[in-house]
Amino acid sequence: MSGYILVVDDEPDVETLFRQQFRRELRSGRFLMEFASSAPAALQRAVELREPTLILVLSDINMPGMSGLDMLPSLRAGRPEVPVIMISAYGDAETRRKALERGAEGLMTKPIDFGALRQEIDSRLGHAA
Repeated sequence: MSGYILVVDDEPDVETLFRQQFRRELRSGRFLMEFASSAPAALQRAVELREPTLILVLSDINMPGMSGLDMLPSLRAGRPEVPVIMISAYGDAETRRKALERGAEGLMTKPIDFGALRQEIDSRLGHAA
């Protein structure tokens, strides 16, 4: 069974970037990746994605309407077993503190280090197996 990764970001070019970076893994079916353009859409999909297993949520912090930080408590309440990593252009200590307090397992800064993200995904796939 493939693991499912949900990427939440309001910028349309993020999907293209992630699909390019992980094209081999996606083509081989190593994991599946879905994209939500808003926090409410992500919350809905997190509830719906029971099989295949949702193994990781990657969410931008700054989005119109509900921010990634505002989404975190609801996401953690509905799917406490799914790790969440927040993505932000600001890697300052205050942003990191807020993300961790609200339930994130980590914070990655933009531009994303796709090597580090690949290692994180490998780790999550190992836990899901």
